[in-house]
Amino acid sequence: MSEWYEALALLLGTIMVLMALGMPVAIAFLAANILGAFVFMGGERGVTQLLNNGLGALTSYALVPIPLFLLMGEIFFHTGLGARMFNAIDRLLGRLPGRLSYVTVLGGTGFATLSGSSMGSTALLGSLMVPEMNKRGYKKHMSLGPILGTGGLAIIIPPSALAVLLATLAKVDITALLIAGIIPGLILAAFYLATIWLQTRIDPTAAPAYSVEEIPFSKKLALLVRDVVPMVGLMAVIIMMMLGGIATPSEAAAFGALGVLVLAAIFRTLSIQAMIKSVTGALKVTLMAYLIVFGSATFSQLLAFSGASSGLIRWATGFELEPIVMLLVMFGVLLVLGMFMEQISIILLTVPVFFPLAQELGFDLVWFALIVLLSLEISFTTPPFGLLLFVMKGVAPPGTTMRDIYLAAIPFILCSLLVVALLVMFPPLALWLPGS
Repeated sequence: MSEWYEALALLLGTIMVLMALGMPVAIAFLAANILGAFVFMGGERGVTQLLNNGLGALTSYALVPIPLFLLMGEIFFHTGLGARMFNAIDRLLGRLPGRLSYVTVLGGTGFATLSGSSMGSTALLGSLMVPEMNKRGYKKHMSLGPILGTGGLAIIIPPSALAVLLATLAKVDITALLIAGIIPGLILAAFYLATIWLQTRIDPTAAPAYSVEEIPFSKKLALLVRDVVPMVGLMAVIIMMMLGGIATPSEAAAFGALGVLVLAAIFRTLSIQAMIKSVTGALKVTLMAYLIVFGSATFSQLLAFSGASSGLIRWATGFELEPIVMLLVMFGVLLVLGMFMEQISIILLTVPVFFPLAQELGFDLVWFALIVLLSLEISFTTPPFGLLLFVMKGVAPPGTTMRDIYLAAIPFILCSLLVVALLVMFPPLALWLPGS
């Protein structure tokens, strides 16, 4: 029987080598799992048993919200409901200094809750808002920064497909994790608004004033009721259904997808082409997510069977460090990984190790899962290789350098770090709501 560190080195080393060779992460995990089962579980019989167990993980009812939340966001995007909500918020804010930066945060938070996709949110906001802000003379940090920050909100504000995936893999209550993200997500959005206000106070030329058509109060009210309340109201209803125990996450996700479909029909933006694009987009991500669940489930079993996970936990706890120090170490590992890998790969690598360790240290697993989500959100915008930075580069106007994007991201990264610090000092921020 090999030592635990030899088993861990074989499994992780195989994955890293295959990923370095350009193999997709889910296939790399599957290949490493088959090799590990052959070595540790008795050859072909072990491989067969492992594959059967992995297929069993895909039948979990807990996975149902993922495709439904993804479909909900795709319909919201492809039918133009997102652009409609942005335009309404823009007109409602009037002559507020830095108005378009506020529109980005407010509208982006709404879009993030409905899409659950950081990359989708960043791509939409970048293509919609940056050209307009450049035209109005906004400095680059005022146009790029809020978009990078708001894109990350999609990870923690429900409905978040990534939160559902993390909860499923970590065997954490999905409803509890979705609800736990509400208050920290709103606090983070408020910090973003405060950052923009501070930036406009320090440098009024960062967002030059320009003339805006005055809109009567009655017209503002009509805009709010027609173009903002239905979208935000749908999100509120979904959250209230889960808070009140009226619906499970799967039922709430189905209601949300149906609700966006009905809204698109009411606004006469629903078309066959939009539905084909929405279903295709949701299907692509869903298939990837299911492959990942399969790989993660079998990887966790191999770590347990080979003794790698228990050996690693004994080794980590043998240092007798304070739990808060261990938390900081895990947080740092997630940030470093986020500079080189995308989020789902990080979850696959760390969940089988970090969550048993967190349980051993006495952490509330819902609270810990929220810390993990926030660290993933921060790593998504961490220079030099955060994925959202490159998404932004792809949609930003010509002449935008990576240095511009890095500098714009830093204040919003600091806001996220502040929210993590608040959660560490005051865990009830994530756990006081019913169901969390």
